[in-house]
Amino acid sequence: MENDEHINVSRRTLLAGAAFAGVIGSVLVNLPSAAEEAVPVGPAPDLGSLQRVKVDLVKPPFVHDHEQVATGGPKVVEFTLTIKEMPLTIDDAGTVIQAMTFNGSVPGPLLVVHQNDYVELTLVNPETNTLQHNIDFHAATGALGGGGLTLINPGEQVKLRFKATRAGVFVYHCAPGGPMIPWHVVSGMNGAIMVLPREGLKDGAGNAITYDKIYYVGEQDFYVPRDEDGNYRAYESPGDGYADMLEVMKTLTPTHEVFNGAVGSLTGDKAMTASVGETVLIIHSQANRDTRPHLIGGHGDHVWPGGKFANKPDVDLETWFVAGGSAGAAVYTFLQPGLYAYVNHNLIEAVELGATAHFKVEGTWNDDLMAQVEAPTPIA
Repeated sequence: MENDEHINVSRRTLLAGAAFAGVIGSVLVNLPSAAEEAVPVGPAPDLGSLQRVKVDLVKPPFVHDHEQVATGGPKVVEFTLTIKEMPLTIDDAGTVIQAMTFNGSVPGPLLVVHQNDYVELTLVNPETNTLQHNIDFHAATGALGGGGLTLINPGEQVKLRFKATRAGVFVYHCAPGGPMIPWHVVSGMNGAIMVLPREGLKDGAGNAITYDKIYYVGEQDFYVPRDEDGNYRAYESPGDGYADMLEVMKTLTPTHEVFNGAVGSLTGDKAMTASVGETVLIIHSQANRDTRPHLIGGHGDHVWPGGKFANKPDVDLETWFVAGGSAGAAVYTFLQPGLYAYVNHNLIEAVELGATAHFKVEGTWNDDLMAQVEAPTPIA
């Protein structure tokens, strides 16, 4: 037991300490601490008069209850994200990776606030973890998106507050510095936040857009090392697989490209559901690679490919583009029942690597929109 504890501490020292903090060759430098930045701090805002709202987060593709149109003035919205290093099965063959997660899911939960609300996040790194972690919000302003203020060791927690000044959907991810940044992200440590306009979503003419359901699809690229026989390797902890995984990452070729953490995670009895006539808002994020969402048999009625609601939405799109490190939003009203495939329309990634989800839609078929005029018969 003492030997096991010694190995654990040594691994933690290696991964969280100076050995990695001193890496110079990385394009992204290591995060400075608040003290090292030595930036003058102005007076704290007076938030005592603002309403506080505590949110219980839910696992994607589902999204916590929220208002589409804000009532009242800005609020302080309180969230807690607990970091969990955990084994995760990512395909039907039983391939297991040592994932790094926010709240135990890949992606982490979707957080929803309104423009000019204050996000107050408690980030928890339990002592059962082995690595340093932090969080970088693309929606935030300053301190590396919060990454410079939230770096914590196992057994620590930190509280960050930022004002959500820009409306849209944005990625968040772990960014502990140097080569740790891409490794943590492609190990599953990313999610998204949606900052709604206070008056709700609008089309290009200023008319209100409302949705009956919302789903969050987080696309994830995994880079799983293989042994000499071509079988995927498994490791006892994240640190054990770091060197091997880094070599696969450098090829820029993922072994798996999946939605919500695993092949088939949003298909079959886990498919997303809707009914004819329902309007669905789909949030789609990819923290590392470009992607091209496509709803087979449907369209993007209104689409914000860059995910920013101050921009007029595109209309009637067949496929839209979500750049790596960002999130997009699309609204569609289902008009026909049936099974819809929702894919990354790099069809190799969809079919061969796993980037496919399903919508099961109930309702009455409309022959005016589509009908089989003649069944297959021998050629006359």
